[in-house]
Amino acid sequence: MDWGDIPAWLAFALSGGALWVSIKARGDGRKSADASATSAEASVRSAAAAEEALALQRQEAEARRAAEEEAARPRVDLRIEWVKGSKYRIVNYGDAAAANIRCLNTNGFSRGLTEPISLGRHTAHEFIMSGSMQEPKPPYLRLVWDGQEEPVHLLMP
Repeated sequence: MDWGDIPAWLAFALSGGALWVSIKARGDGRKSADASATSAEASVRSAAAAEEALALQRQEAEARRAAEEEAARPRVDLRIEWVKGSKYRIVNYGDAAAANIRCLNTNGFSRGLTEPISLGRHTAHEFIMSGSMQEPKPPYLRLVWDGQEEPVHLLMP
């Protein structure tokens, strides 16, 4: 071997080292690309989860707002009070008016409940109800009014 061949052998060894480094770098690049793809997929899943969470928060806020509006809405609060003897009154303690109040279970001994009545807020309507041995006073009155088609039962005092 000649001394002139040493630089060629050195170049050959260095090129082998460079080949090893490039193969190693290529593997690291592939790992980095795989990690980047995994990170991108995770960020897409995270964004989708965030959108779902935001939609759920909006639904909850809408439901809470609707419940607050419903709770703040004025309501009819009817009660029956005894005045004296066979005389009673229906009182609206609520903040909303009740129009066309109809009693569904009056007996033959009542006056003042046969025609529909309307009560504004904090107003009253007197009526007479008495019973007999054959037809006693009902234990409660079933009332309906405009906006309240399901009968409301009010206990007789």
